[in-house]
Amino acid sequence: MDFVLSVWREACRHIELEDSMDRIARLLPPHLPADGMLVRGLHYAQARLETVAAGLCRSGAPIPRTVSTCTPEQLNTLLDWCRRGTILHARRDDDPLLQILAPPDVEGDWLAGPLIMDDQPIGVLLLLARPPRIFAPHHRPIAQSLLEPMAVAFANDFHFHEIARLREAVEAENRALLSRLDRDSVADTIVGADSGLRHVIERIEQVAPTDAPVLILGETGSGKEVLARAIHSKSRRAAGPVVRVNCGAIPPGLIDSELFGHERGSFTGAVNVRKGWFERADGGTLFLDEIGELPLDAQVRLLRILQDGTFERVGGPKPLKVDVRIVAATHRDLHAMVADGNFREDLWYRISVFPIDLPPLRDRIEDIAPLAAHFASRAGRRLGGAPLTLAMEDVELLTSYPWPGNVRELAAVIERAAILGNGRGLRIRAALGPVTVKTGRMAPKDWAKRSAAAASVTESITLDAAMKMHIVQALQATRGRVEGKFGAAARLGINAHTLRAKMRKLGIDWARYRRANP
Repeated sequence: MDFVLSVWREACRHIELEDSMDRIARLLPPHLPADGMLVRGLHYAQARLETVAAGLCRSGAPIPRTVSTCTPEQLNTLLDWCRRGTILHARRDDDPLLQILAPPDVEGDWLAGPLIMDDQPIGVLLLLARPPRIFAPHHRPIAQSLLEPMAVAFANDFHFHEIARLREAVEAENRALLSRLDRDSVADTIVGADSGLRHVIERIEQVAPTDAPVLILGETGSGKEVLARAIHSKSRRAAGPVVRVNCGAIPPGLIDSELFGHERGSFTGAVNVRKGWFERADGGTLFLDEIGELPLDAQVRLLRILQDGTFERVGGPKPLKVDVRIVAATHRDLHAMVADGNFREDLWYRISVFPIDLPPLRDRIEDIAPLAAHFASRAGRRLGGAPLTLAMEDVELLTSYPWPGNVRELAAVIERAAILGNGRGLRIRAALGPVTVKTGRMAPKDWAKRSAAAASVTESITLDAAMKMHIVQALQATRGRVEGKFGAAARLGINAHTLRAKMRKLGIDWARYRRANP
């Protein structure tokens, strides 16, 4: 009785059948001379038996997992036996029914019983005793007691995977709906399409109908993702998904799993099969943001899928094929990285078939006012229910600012101005700081308190240096805190993982600012 209760406990404790099998198999040796056990699922439509889970009771070679196809006569014989519910005891070669149930080329003594759920046979439980062990008649009732809990475990496993399949289908439908929404609204989201970005939009119109890989080159925060979505929405793949991956935010040890997916059990923590970003983007567009951050070994595997469209999940037994259009983006000089050996030359040629240069915001001053108006209208509706408008003085302040953070920084400044105005107005000067309209210079007394973002438009400073000073200023203001509502990432308007990647690249030790500000 205690043995049966233990089997029921293990059968109901684990959602996945494989976990139940491992634990139940270890309970059998004191009660049965079994070496292993199998559960084989019965598929009526295909007239086949398929091994869905296996467990070893003792050390030894695993029992092979097989798929057996039945003739119509064999299927009828199998169903008749299932309805009787009797335990079958024989060697495989001695019984025609067992030749259907048990995998071939496995020597030993077998006990077999049908798994029934809601009066319908759903599979078969098989117990194997390898020579010199054999089953005795008194072992049949013990095997019979295993059938009901194993049927419950099998049914739970089926429902679990069915729910997962339906969830993936719903997520795919959501992605398709979002893609259509992006396609319908993309004209409204690209502010400057008729002015500062006119040449860029012309390039998009040229390349979007093709499947050629596109490389978008532009500074951080300049709107590369918006262009990627525009390319997708104007392509023949517009009804498919568009998936964004920030290559700089993926931990090096998880790059393969994130991009290509993994099989269950392929590494510690891989408790389920996971589709990677390439599979999720199948039939659509994969946007590889900050592709210059990929390590060299990941670049090799990326090159293969770009060449022939095939890849393997981590721990996967066979190659998979996808149909994906690649749009990559970076703020780094890939040409220089190729020369330095930090980026593969063959991958560079693959992704740069059609490069698009996205100019920084400071080089398209005519777009600042319409962009600010767009963000102000959106912030006003979100905070106060009504769009907010810009005064002429506000436009002059904004156009005199150098915008090292590009469009992303402009959006953050407008949002901050709307919050300072309690959703009823825009306090641009307070949000931006004391910028001199004519020169864009900070008042001298405030220079040390601000980052290079407020430096003179004419002053010579590299983008990395300006970015580093801007991040340092945010870390000083947040006492070294990176994440959370009041962290530096939220203050800068970027993802915390992205900020950490940038700090590693720029050599910024955020812990130092926490120590300096106890």
